[in-house]
Amino acid sequence: MDKLRALQYFIAAAHERSFTAAARELDVSVPAVARLIGALEKSLGVALFDRTVHGLTLTADGVNYLDACHPLLEQLASADEAVRGGVQRPRGTLVLGTSPILSQHSILPALPDFHARYPDIHIDVRNVDRVTAPEASTAEVLVLYGWPKQAGMVHRHLADTRLLVCAAPGYWKQHGVPESPRDLQNHPCLLFRDHEGTVIDYWEHERDGQTEAVAVNGWLVSSHRDVILDAVIAGQGVARFTDLSIREPLRQGLLEPVLMDWQTRQAPPINLLYRHSQRRLPRVRLFIDFLTELFQKLENERTPDLASNVAAEQPHWYRRRHSRASATPKSGKREAGTGNARPT
Repeated sequence: MDKLRALQYFIAAAHERSFTAAARELDVSVPAVARLIGALEKSLGVALFDRTVHGLTLTADGVNYLDACHPLLEQLASADEAVRGGVQRPRGTLVLGTSPILSQHSILPALPDFHARYPDIHIDVRNVDRVTAPEASTAEVLVLYGWPKQAGMVHRHLADTRLLVCAAPGYWKQHGVPESPRDLQNHPCLLFRDHEGTVIDYWEHERDGQTEAVAVNGWLVSSHRDVILDAVIAGQGVARFTDLSIREPLRQGLLEPVLMDWQTRQAPPINLLYRHSQRRLPRVRLFIDFLTELFQKLENERTPDLASNVAAEQPHWYRRRHSRASATPKSGKREAGTGNARPT
């Protein structure tokens, strides 16, 4: 048995959850993948996969073996690519894990520039909204909102954001512009539900040392951020967005931010995460440098009125939620007070 090839086939099948998809990725036959993985299981004396009509699922032994194999193949790939990188153009597939908001509104518009520089590097973008998501383990580079923590990964700050309370210009003309955060109680606030199931319905702002928070609500809640964005642009209410995610609607005059003299400490930063060993891969190193330049450029393009002068901090509910449906403090009656929140 070719042990190295067996490990490659095993890891591909584990990631793709299918012998067929693994064979397609490796450009080999399905029987070749199944035969070599079967031989690997026989040599180990354990079943690595549960095989069902719905696909492959790793057994407990399979999970442990996958965790043990990853560093070995990463070191081998790093050594191979480091040698090749010195004599030829960087190539290979770079797997990026990031949220749809960041990919759609910040990263994807700039990818043609990266491709023009490095045409032999292919980009595989996967939807990942948290570092513990299953797809995160397949990514070489993660770009995530918030305050992620993951042992064994390098964590770099890419950019800060600012939360903007916005509605369509026609909505403000018809319903009036709020003069303070408390006035948002008189408006339908369209709300985002995050990946943990928490509705971000408690908005805190501060100005000149004064803190003002309000428990908002409205007729629409969605875990899909663009559902909220489309409804707000259509004049259906008010919502809160990170500034870098709505640059085009702001430029086109589709959204109008208000309460600009108020800011919040709960605006989520944008983070870059990767495993230390992968930094040696030319394609990973080049893409990290590209992302660093990109988000520095986006921050530099921010107009002075959108600049934030408060330090971001993790909301009180971010790590202690236990599937709560609301970000409003437990003691909190649904009224203005002091607390924390997170945006769309």
